[in-house]
Amino acid sequence: MKTTATPNLFAEFPPPAPTDWRKVAEESLEGAPFEKKLVTRTPEGIDLQPIYTRADAGVAAGEWPGLPPYGRGADALGARAHGWQICQELPYGTPPEFNAALLQDLNRGQNSVNLLLDIATRLGLDPDEARAGEVGGCGLSLATLDDFARALRGVDLSAVPVHVPAGISALPLTAMFASAMIEQGKKPTDLRGGVLADPFSEWLGRGTLPAGLQAAYDDMAVLTEWATRTGSPLRTVGVAANHWADAGGSAVHELAFGLATGVDYLRALTDRHILPGRAAPSFLFTFSSGSNFFMEVAKFRAARLLWERAVTAAGAPAEAGRLVFHARTSLWNKTVLDAHVNLLRTTTEAFAAVIGGCESLHVAPFDECFRVPDDFSRRLARNIQVILAEECGLGRVVDPAGGSWYVEALTRQLAAKAWALFQDVEKRGGMAAAIRTGFPQGIVDQVAAERLAAVESRRDGIIGTNLHPNLKEKPAAAELPDYGALASRRARQVCAYRMATAPERDAEVMGRLADLLGATPATVMKRLIEAFGCGATLGEVGKVLRAGAVEEPPVARLRIRRRAEPFERLRQRADAHLMRTGARPKVFLANLGPRKQHAGRADFSTGFFAAGGFEVVSNKGFETPAAAAAAARESGAPIVVICSTDDTYPALVPPLAGELKAGPNPPTVVLAGLPATPALQEQFRTAGVDEFIHLRANCAQLLGRFQDKLGL
Repeated sequence: MKTTATPNLFAEFPPPAPTDWRKVAEESLEGAPFEKKLVTRTPEGIDLQPIYTRADAGVAAGEWPGLPPYGRGADALGARAHGWQICQELPYGTPPEFNAALLQDLNRGQNSVNLLLDIATRLGLDPDEARAGEVGGCGLSLATLDDFARALRGVDLSAVPVHVPAGISALPLTAMFASAMIEQGKKPTDLRGGVLADPFSEWLGRGTLPAGLQAAYDDMAVLTEWATRTGSPLRTVGVAANHWADAGGSAVHELAFGLATGVDYLRALTDRHILPGRAAPSFLFTFSSGSNFFMEVAKFRAARLLWERAVTAAGAPAEAGRLVFHARTSLWNKTVLDAHVNLLRTTTEAFAAVIGGCESLHVAPFDECFRVPDDFSRRLARNIQVILAEECGLGRVVDPAGGSWYVEALTRQLAAKAWALFQDVEKRGGMAAAIRTGFPQGIVDQVAAERLAAVESRRDGIIGTNLHPNLKEKPAAAELPDYGALASRRARQVCAYRMATAPERDAEVMGRLADLLGATPATVMKRLIEAFGCGATLGEVGKVLRAGAVEEPPVARLRIRRRAEPFERLRQRADAHLMRTGARPKVFLANLGPRKQHAGRADFSTGFFAAGGFEVVSNKGFETPAAAAAAARESGAPIVVICSTDDTYPALVPPLAGELKAGPNPPTVVLAGLPATPALQEQFRTAGVDEFIHLRANCAQLLGRFQDKLGL
């Protein structure tokens, strides 16, 4: 066969070197610093470069999807093999509500059950023994096998995988699932997905752990041993690393603290005679998918590298180190204001999770952060996944990010930084010991404060909240259930369930619970299934499982938050003022000189005050300070902002500020811009200027002070 060499069409052009590109780039900056203009610093401590090369990527030769160290995917075919599970949360408090939503969504594209549980159920408490706020809030209340049957009525549990973040109740909840499977005529080992024990999540979320870590580890070991011994494909250990991201931590914190948690759990199982090679395949990690698209893709790839390294270091074969993860779109960056923008945020976040190789995915409804989602918002969220799968075809390519110099470089940088922080945790005695001292909580609190400061100063923009707010937007109705009434109703239902039980049935339940007290690890699951089958409640079983356990000492809680909250509180105050008085708090712009002289600072001031819900009254500009002062007084605005240029301020500010302060009920006088010297600032303050607003100012704090002064 004749072959023809392909000519090099660019042979006459010498290949450019990175130094050549940088020289041209610096020339185009006209003296501006390269590092300041073209390099982006991230919360992870990584400098994002404007261009990447093969040398930056450092791709290891022979690294393939489905092979160690699994950076390119845990499966050789990626999503081509079986896609990803559309695993939407349904935050409904009662079994009938949950079941109605589940059946509707399973018939419209969802293909797995995401059983989001309330606090009481995750702690193994019946509704009548839980505290206020622990029943039905943002999760399903389960206490009996009847509750379980009503919640999952019409669902074939052998055909639909489940995802259950179960806190410290994974063992009894798995027994409930097994009982339900038996009632359906199925084998308990046909259950697929994960019922996930994750005591650290409850410990950090509440600050306490009622049964103590050792008891939680014992239950985790019993459940994992049962699953591996019976050949069940069910995953039994969860690592909810996403909580660190939702508390404001960076990708490095999410990776490092998630890895440290997984290693602590692996160590606890090893101490209970379950070797790492058997234990590690039972793990399912949960990660948040945030707004920095490429950083998130790199994070998911780095997570696989880190877990494989940790598992093999524990003595397990590399095959056991295949990390499988569930992804959840971020809570940190979602907003109550201009809430439909959340649809755009979750779309890119879902895209990143799929490109990163998630096994299952929850896309948050746009209204998740301020009310219980309805059918419409659930449908939009679910269809984002359906479109990505069916119309965009994201499952057709194996490792679509593979070979990207940018992504490969980020992956290795993230992995290196996360491993270093993980080693720091290990030096402190492991994750449990670090949590007791508040080490990881303190780090994340500090980073969250820095990120919030960037939002408050508007260096980090949130569209519709601190940038380009829509003051004509109708505030979204919270529409939250009456959780107090729901808790009372559930408590009455459980009490009625117990009262309706025949005496001989009560005796049988007591006998089964007594048997459970004397059960060995190998027989615990059998005894649990029998107890639930006889009518025992989750709380009754929980008391037996927790017998003799010592409550874990309190620790600093991990505070879940959203970065938009400071501005949302400001808008709530301004909106309440509007409801009371019929008008928003008013700000008058004293624009001085022609448009080109004042426009820049007038536009800045408008955006600055609008972010706090203020109505801004602008104009075409005034020729003299006297004219501006007269118009300001006529407007009746309690705040007046002087807008012009630094060059004109020394001549214009003193007479204008003085005239504004001379009359009755003088307004708060604000200057747009920060004078270059402290002496000039003091001169303007002496003339009557109360505050300065500028690019480096903390917008949220200043707006809060203005609202306080107005009595909002």
